[in-house]
Amino acid sequence: MGTRREFVQKITASAVGLPILFNSTNLFADSGSFYDGPVLRVAIMGLGSYGTRVAEAMQSCKRAKLVGLISGTPAKITKWKAKYNVPDKNCYNYENFDRIKDNPDIDAVYVITPNGLHCEFTKRVALAGKHVICEKPMGINAREGQEMVDACKAANVKLLIGYRMHFEAKTLEIVQMSRAGEFGKIIFFQGQSGFIIGDPNQWRLNKKLSGGGAMMDIGIYSINGARYMIGEEPIWVTAQETKNDPVKFKEGIDETIQFQLGFPGGAVASCLSTYAVNHLDRFYLAGIDGWAEMQPSTGYGPIKARTHKGELTDPHITHQTVQMDEMAGIILENKEPFIPVDGEEGVKDMKIIDAIYNAVKTGKKVDLTRT
Repeated sequence: MGTRREFVQKITASAVGLPILFNSTNLFADSGSFYDGPVLRVAIMGLGSYGTRVAEAMQSCKRAKLVGLISGTPAKITKWKAKYNVPDKNCYNYENFDRIKDNPDIDAVYVITPNGLHCEFTKRVALAGKHVICEKPMGINAREGQEMVDACKAANVKLLIGYRMHFEAKTLEIVQMSRAGEFGKIIFFQGQSGFIIGDPNQWRLNKKLSGGGAMMDIGIYSINGARYMIGEEPIWVTAQETKNDPVKFKEGIDETIQFQLGFPGGAVASCLSTYAVNHLDRFYLAGIDGWAEMQPSTGYGPIKARTHKGELTDPHITHQTVQMDEMAGIILENKEPFIPVDGEEGVKDMKIIDAIYNAVKTGKKVDLTRT
């Protein structure tokens, strides 16, 4: 591992900013470097807290630029277009954004609305002939996810899901170590994703808008993490739900779910998704020859990680900056990410979420090979 890690650290430290996306290592654009390649022109749809985070991060991007705004709140449009120097002609609301079809200045739309709107808006963006980046989860179930994939294929546009961790340096190093056999045969993964949610009237606790509770928001990190850390697709799932506050967490809104995934190679994942406990953000991967731990594992950073060989020291760069630059390469230059972020990847997670809810409801093990 020493030679590989030295290579990663050396090239990250001394050659950041190269306009190249490597499959096996994650290179980042440096704010002081020169880039003279294609730029993805992006409109953000949904100007809430996460949309704000993405917009701020994009100010440091080299391959992606914020050029358009879509919102149902006129006051936000006014504020954002002044702050980010977005022209009036690139600003839309949810009723008229189909007009982007006739706007050659926008290449892609990043859909960052409540989950329940992802499917409809993605299909409309695709019909307008623009590429789609959709925040996770891609929909409220696998059926919606597949509809989104089909719509984008029919329109000949790309569909990417906002899996920012797929480009995070420490995450990639551990996945590379696992695939190189440095942990030996993988036997166990543990994922813990949780925080205490606040305002009971927010959209995340509205079944129609969210599609569920903690599982749809943060539980998906453990599902996705188990898949890319183990390097296989699960073949069965079991799950158990605990709900201590049925007033806050109404029917269809899960408070806490423990779930287990079985993999064809024999590995088992044991995961927890909750809106009732703070500071749960940990991945643990164990093989017969070694282990890796990440804590925090999926927060906005910096991520902390160590293995049986020592602490990982890859530098932290804002996740959304790296994500948008890398996605620009995928869309404009057909680059292949080391961990997929396409619509099909999103559907795989949605099928598992559907199966988890089914396992909770029936109390039975669900065979994922039949989904």
